Amino acid sequence: MARGKSAHRVLAVSMGDPAGIGPEIILKAAAAMARRPGAPPMVVVGDLEAMRAAARGLGSVPAPEEWRPNGVPAPAAGLLPVATIGRLSARARQPGHPSVEGGDAAYRYVVAAARMALEGRAAAMVTAPISKEWFQRAGHNFPGHSELLAKLARARLWRMMFVGEQLRLVLVTVHIALASVPKALTRAGVYRTIVLLAEHLHRSGGVVRPRLGVLGLNPHAGEAGLFGDEEIRVIAPAIRQAQRDGIDAFGPLAPDTAFVRTKGHFAFDAAVAMYHDQGLIALKSLEFDRAVNVTLGLPFVRTSPDHGTAFDIAGSGRARPDSMIAALDYAGKTLAKGAGARRALAA
Repeated sequence: MARGKSAHRVLAVSMGDPAGIGPEIILKAAAAMARRPGAPPMVVVGDLEAMRAAARGLGSVPAPEEWRPNGVPAPAAGLLPVATIGRLSARARQPGHPSVEGGDAAYRYVVAAARMALEGRAAAMVTAPISKEWFQRAGHNFPGHSELLAKLARARLWRMMFVGEQLRLVLVTVHIALASVPKALTRAGVYRTIVLLAEHLHRSGGVVRPRLGVLGLNPHAGEAGLFGDEEIRVIAPAIRQAQRDGIDAFGPLAPDTAFVRTKGHFAFDAAVAMYHDQGLIALKSLEFDRAVNVTLGLPFVRTSPDHGTAFDIAGSGRARPDSMIAALDYAGKTLAKGAGARRALAA
């Protein structure tokens, strides 16, 4: 791809597991984005035949077309460029029937799309759902997208952030067993999470001085040490350090009341949760089908729908594209805000 202005705005979209709903939601989302003026062009990184098969079962969606790196950078009207990474067997393309071949292909799609972003051939990366089980069965021992992308990008510090219409939050720990969380929490880890979140919201979220609510780990935030001392030893000192740096962070908040709203509003612009389910139960209760997964700490923008492969409905035409649309939209807006910030600094 030429490194012109349009090249830097292309979104590389990894297709996800070919047996899941990835092809369907990408096509539906592409159709929706095509109606939005100024939306960045997309290149799907995956399997052309899988995309074509999904398109045949849908209504008015763009027609998947073979794309080559030296071809036209922006898709023509009514077409969706697909960078084919290998050729899948008919069995691996069958919706609702995951396979080792499909799990391996999904891995290769993620790697290829990430390299496009790392090499500057794409402005951002959006990932359709993978199956962690079939990743593992195919021999790729990563708990999820984020861990793989962090390794590819050599990112030492990264975090998973989730953005919905009502709620934004970041996780200190991610895909680990609940029993491992207390030992995994450190002052530095909590502090760096707060800083990453504050920087992202200021730089890309348009929040001048974000107010961040930091959750405790234990019931009642430890109740002054009665139910655990992680709040005293780890979380509160991290909050104080962030406050000394000028960040408007507060807590530790009792997890069972942290997400209670007053007059429809949270007490914070975004929350810091200590572990996966602590934050995501609240988020998915409010934002299911709308939330976006954002990886903080990578050298490129990466977003993803906040749901899985949905093998049970793959190929039925019933998959909702809302979260994929939101992921594409968030990536595009983040790029636009970043470009605006760079222009302001250069002025």
